[in-house]
Amino acid sequence: MKAFFERFLNLNILALLIIGLSVFGLIRYIDYRFSNLEKMVNLSEKNLSIVDNQNKKDIKDVYDLVYNTQSNITDVLAKEKQNNLQLSDQFNQVADTVGVLKKLSTTDPELLKKYSKVYFLNEHYSPISLSEIGVDYRSEKSINYQIDSDVLPFLEKLIEAGNRDGVSLKAFSAYRSFITQLNLKTSYKVSYGAGANKFSADQGYSEHQLGTALDFTTLKTKGALEGFDKTIEYNWLLGNANKYGFIISYPSGNAYYKFEPWHWRFVGVALATKLHNENKYFYDEDQRVIDSYLVNLFDK
Repeated sequence: MKAFFERFLNLNILALLIIGLSVFGLIRYIDYRFSNLEKMVNLSEKNLSIVDNQNKKDIKDVYDLVYNTQSNITDVLAKEKQNNLQLSDQFNQVADTVGVLKKLSTTDPELLKKYSKVYFLNEHYSPISLSEIGVDYRSEKSINYQIDSDVLPFLEKLIEAGNRDGVSLKAFSAYRSFITQLNLKTSYKVSYGAGANKFSADQGYSEHQLGTALDFTTLKTKGALEGFDKTIEYNWLLGNANKYGFIISYPSGNAYYKFEPWHWRFVGVALATKLHNENKYFYDEDQRVIDSYLVNLFDK
């Protein structure tokens, strides 16, 4: 019996030893696996950190590239914009020059010349285009009621403005051809002899042939020219005609003809206003200065 117990005890001890060794081996294995797992985790974190740092560097490089590229593009665009502005300015200057040349090419250069005993218009000259002055704007006694077509709107506005201010202006004699002026001057010479030269231009020297000059009259003088300087119409013209481009050609004391308060010539709003403001007369101004206003002759 004793031998049996001893044998049983030895077997249990052996079993416990085996179990103990097994548990110890399992613990060591688990500890080994855990240690390896911990190393792997640490390594992964380190790798992730490296990757993250690399990614940050790559992102910064890309950002710097994009920023520098954007800056370069902005600079290029700014330079191109400046170039375009310069080209636009040059284009506008060319367009303005072309516009000026076009206006000059279609504007009769004779219209601002001094034709009273200075320049000469030959018998073949006539305005580019003539229009009739309407019956509401001319005297019943008028027989020369054509005027330069571009001047007509200015004349109508002048007469309408006068009507609003209570004055009654009427066009009496406007365009006269070379032959018409010749016949008129001949009739004056028959009646007045050499004295006709004081109030009537020879053919070729009359502003009427330009189609931009006319004689005004009023109902107060019953259509006559004499006495026009005593009317409110004349005084109104002195203060307002320049606004519509008209100037008096032969004021009192001029060196060409006797005082003609009824005779007015269209020279454009800009030049007429200049002469009015400076208290000058057309024939007193230098021709070169006058010619510089040709391009603006029909500007409103």
